[in-house]
Amino acid sequence: METVKALVERVTYQNPENGYCVLKVKMPGHRDLITFVGTMGSVSVGAVLEARGDWKTDTRFGRQFEVTEYREKIPATLHGLEKYLGSGLIKGVGPVNAKRIVQFFREETMDVLEKTPERLIEIPGIGKKRATIIREAWDEQKEVKNVMLFLQSHGVSTAYAVKIFKIYREKSVALVQENPYRLAEDIWGIGFKTADKIASNLGFTHDHPARIMAGILYVINELSGDGHCYATPDELTQAGIKILEVSSTQMADGIHQLITEKKLVETDGGELYLPVFYHSEEGVARRISRMIQKPSPFHLSEEEILQRLPRKMNYDVIQQRAVTTAIQSKCMVLTGGPGTGKTTTTMAILSVFESLGARIQLCAPTGRAAKRLAETTRREAKTIHRMLEFKPGEGFKKNEEHPLNCDVLIIDEASMLDIILTYHLVKALREEAVVIFVGDVDQLPSVGPGNVLKDLISSQCVSVVQLERIFRQAKGSLIVTNAHRINQGEFPYLSGKGRRDFFFLESDDPEKIPGQILELCQKRLPAYYQIDPVQDIQVLCPMQRGSTGTHQLNRLMQETLNPQTNTIQFGQTVYRIHDKVMQIRNNYDKNVYNGDIGRISGIDQTNRVVYIHFDGQTVEYQLSEMDEVVLAYAMTVHKSQGSEYPIVIAPLTTQHFMMLQRNLLYTCVTRAKKVFVLIGTKRAIAMAIKNNRVTQRNTRLAQRLQYYCQQAESSFETSSIE
Repeated sequence: METVKALVERVTYQNPENGYCVLKVKMPGHRDLITFVGTMGSVSVGAVLEARGDWKTDTRFGRQFEVTEYREKIPATLHGLEKYLGSGLIKGVGPVNAKRIVQFFREETMDVLEKTPERLIEIPGIGKKRATIIREAWDEQKEVKNVMLFLQSHGVSTAYAVKIFKIYREKSVALVQENPYRLAEDIWGIGFKTADKIASNLGFTHDHPARIMAGILYVINELSGDGHCYATPDELTQAGIKILEVSSTQMADGIHQLITEKKLVETDGGELYLPVFYHSEEGVARRISRMIQKPSPFHLSEEEILQRLPRKMNYDVIQQRAVTTAIQSKCMVLTGGPGTGKTTTTMAILSVFESLGARIQLCAPTGRAAKRLAETTRREAKTIHRMLEFKPGEGFKKNEEHPLNCDVLIIDEASMLDIILTYHLVKALREEAVVIFVGDVDQLPSVGPGNVLKDLISSQCVSVVQLERIFRQAKGSLIVTNAHRINQGEFPYLSGKGRRDFFFLESDDPEKIPGQILELCQKRLPAYYQIDPVQDIQVLCPMQRGSTGTHQLNRLMQETLNPQTNTIQFGQTVYRIHDKVMQIRNNYDKNVYNGDIGRISGIDQTNRVVYIHFDGQTVEYQLSEMDEVVLAYAMTVHKSQGSEYPIVIAPLTTQHFMMLQRNLLYTCVTRAKKVFVLIGTKRAIAMAIKNNRVTQRNTRLAQRLQYYCQQAESSFETSSIE
């Protein structure tokens, strides 16, 4: 990294949203103007910069100096000062007024603006009103620069400094000085570790109460990232001690203070929840228990229901029972593996409800799952967010006060439901409505906190029908056959004759597997199946790191499958036009959600903007927002939930031993619609199948549901006796 000095001659581009600038500067020893690029806030013409960064060569714009840190100094000459003030830095001061001010006050100009701006009225042609405008504008831009300078001096990058100023404005310095740990809660991209470094630079001690409380919240948020709704005191204390290096007494004091401030909820059983997870779990249990108590609006006998089934289809006994249960119950779970007839059974349920004149709505957690549901049922299906009419900044329009206008709600891919989304969903249902959850309970649980489908089944409070028979048309598929063998703890068939859809390529050297994957994607599979390798092939990995992890494979696949020269860089990642990408957080303002897949459709180098097309909509990303997006030629199995791909390639080696679990391999296989290719070792397959120790999530939905249902039954019995 190099430190250079420069005079700003021209501001070619400046983005007020993210602070990104393109400057033309004069540098000692350089005859021509040099290009500076980077996040530099509101730098103005005439400013003298002391900048740190690196020289880079852009394929389109040539040699540039990429600034990572800078200090701005006031110009030393009167001419430079005149240019500085007249550059548009201050509202109300153009070139003419800048010249007047500098010619009048000469070397005193900066002192007057800083200390006695009321003296501006002494200048002929500048009245009291304009002087006030100039003074206020100077104060505002000075505040921005003070914030930038303060944050940079305490280890905050300029990119983060712009984000912080956008949130806190003129209070930025005061709020960060008071408690830098609040940054981890308020600013996307700044986690506890970054906030901790800033706090250390500000002199916060190792055992400062603010640090301990922020560390506790960080730990419990990390646990929620693993799917847990709560932590036990011991789990939270031990994890906190490890990260914060403080005593158990200090941890206990921090936990107690957070409970007092209502930032943690402690239950009678001692479990510690973040409030949002506690209220969501409680809300789901209460709401579903109340719905169950209400009688079904559809009063049909089993015989009457079966008479309404489509005549052209033959349903087995369990499918008939599923249809009957759906019509007669208020809340039902329909579960089963691939090829067991979930779609056929759902269609039968729809047919009977429609014959009764019921108003039905279909939904799924993701856009991909909703689109597939619409295709298979030939009826409208929406994402849950769209169905509940989510509006950025306003929340869900459909709720208890404005419920959904339906008698029956069917939710597909219910294994993907986390506890918060489920709460918003059931809140929007009238208690008289019928709700049916459809999903495969043996798949990996949701990415978000909770294990809703499994907990509903475990509670024994809702009706459950499990489809088990593999139908004749599915028996010819090795994907279906092997998925069930894996789920039952049996080794899959790795060879066979005729038209196969499941292939195994044995490779005991993880370093060679990426090359095999590239050959499959670039040559063998496109040539044989006549497909688009980017659109139709998805690589699914157990892990992100390692030679067969998503990071390495994404880089290699991008180079091989998308050798474009129109690129833009954010952090360590170079993005290219037509790249396949995935959103990794819910962004309600943009209407894109965690797990959504898109393609980069445009790159605006001048304005530092990336355009990404997501299933019917094109979304604009400022370059600073690209931390919400990752390359998606390869993704983890967890991120693939609720999706199907024409062709799936999955590397599986003993390198992945930490993640080798039966439900992970089962989920991976069931993502493939036409072809599944497994590359790795038989030993790794055996390890995954043998490991059926499903990681238990800390949830209490099943117990809460049992409690409220028992309370309702007791209340009903008491009222009946009276």
